[in-house]
Amino acid sequence: MHTYVEPVSRLRASARVTALVTVGLAVVTVGVLTILLPRTARHGYWRGSAKVALRTMGVVLEIDDHRPPGARRLRGALMVANHISFLDIVALACVSPARFVAKREVLQMGGFGAVAKLFAVLPHRRGDLRRLRPMIDQVTEILDAGRPVAVFPEGTTWCGTASGTFKPAFFQSAVDAGVPVLPVRLSYTDQGHRTTMPGFLADDTIGSTLARIVRSRDLAVTVTVFDLLMPAGDRRHLAALAQDLIAPVESVAALEELAVDLPVRMPTEPVVV
Repeated sequence: MHTYVEPVSRLRASARVTALVTVGLAVVTVGVLTILLPRTARHGYWRGSAKVALRTMGVVLEIDDHRPPGARRLRGALMVANHISFLDIVALACVSPARFVAKREVLQMGGFGAVAKLFAVLPHRRGDLRRLRPMIDQVTEILDAGRPVAVFPEGTTWCGTASGTFKPAFFQSAVDAGVPVLPVRLSYTDQGHRTTMPGFLADDTIGSTLARIVRSRDLAVTVTVFDLLMPAGDRRHLAALAQDLIAPVESVAALEELAVDLPVRMPTEPVVV
């Protein structure tokens, strides 16, 4: 269920933001030097850094990993997840640092766009079919080189109660490269209750969403990692299998039955990010 939870004080929220900026600058500065380290050490650094960033914002992380131990060391997989917030990127990095595919406009956002460019986010122009095939080929090359890529196949953010239809386009990259798909489900709770608070919806900005996150009383994100899906069949089959694992149980109609704890009116359509 969704409940309203009294936020922490503004002083505590400000302390979290200050700590996040300080930690972020240190992580990026040291992170530049990790290019000299072996891949395993480099990824370990970024996984640890992502966990520290979440903790700094007051977010508790829980990883529920269903993969056998050997599969966790597999190189090159297409990681797919439901999309709720920009916080999703940090949560997924705690499992596997990856190149992310994001809407082109994300790289034009102040502050966040600069960070996205720094981490080599792959810009995708949604709705432009002429550019889709080259983007799929680019993702295929990265996967074929043994590097993971993460995509949000819904193409939009949802509040966390409902889910959009998984679009199959980028699953073709896994088929072409012959690499598995790693399905991941993200869910958020505040003091043990389902919450829509971290959602990037309606008139939200990066700043307003971050302000809600750092004022949360006890925000937690659960990252459920499912076993790998082999690239058998076609992209539509893979997309359907992944959605069956990841998609929340509740339907869109459930929004009408639950109180949503966002300070904005819920839109009738999902917002593209």
